[in-house]
Amino acid sequence: MIKVGLTGGYASGKSFAAAEFERLGCHVIYADRLGHAVLEPDGDAFPPTVEAFGPEILDADGRIDRKKLAAIVFAAPELLERLNSFVHPAVFRLEEQLLAQFVAEDPRGIAMLEAAILIETGRYATLNRLILTACSTETQIARGMKRDGMTREQVLARINRQMPLAEKKRYADYLINTDGPKETTARQVASVYQDLKQLAENHA
Repeated sequence: MIKVGLTGGYASGKSFAAAEFERLGCHVIYADRLGHAVLEPDGDAFPPTVEAFGPEILDADGRIDRKKLAAIVFAAPELLERLNSFVHPAVFRLEEQLLAQFVAEDPRGIAMLEAAILIETGRYATLNRLILTACSTETQIARGMKRDGMTREQVLARINRQMPLAEKKRYADYLINTDGPKETTARQVASVYQDLKQLAENHA
């Protein structure tokens, strides 16, 4: 089995590409979903997060209120770093469990890790290939405003907090341009998938 990363900037079409890869047969791990899971009451990151940020981040059901927590950590980089020190190791452990499961089930398959910060965390270095979804800043802005109901300035602020696209491109083995219609993106995904499938066959 080969391990592949799929990453991209905010509103760059990463989720659509991931769904297409999954439809074609890849075993996709969505890091965001794992990030949510580890902050559930039975998740590994729940106890240290509540201890660090206090019971006021909990809702009436005793679950972490993500909006309250986000308001706290995004206001101070050091607090976000502290939260990440709980979340990232817990997510990594879940990823490893899923990867081991996929290897056992499908030795000649493709395991794909979809995550926004694969490069920034250094996780990309453990993978066989890295795919980057990319589009123009204007496309990101239009999508972000429509999808998340944010202002142009809010979207730009989020984009500017991320690693520049030109820098990300240096790490990527494949680039999927998502500026065009979804059909065009899907064709690029299918082409990359065929390449990865061949690689997985040779890797087994």
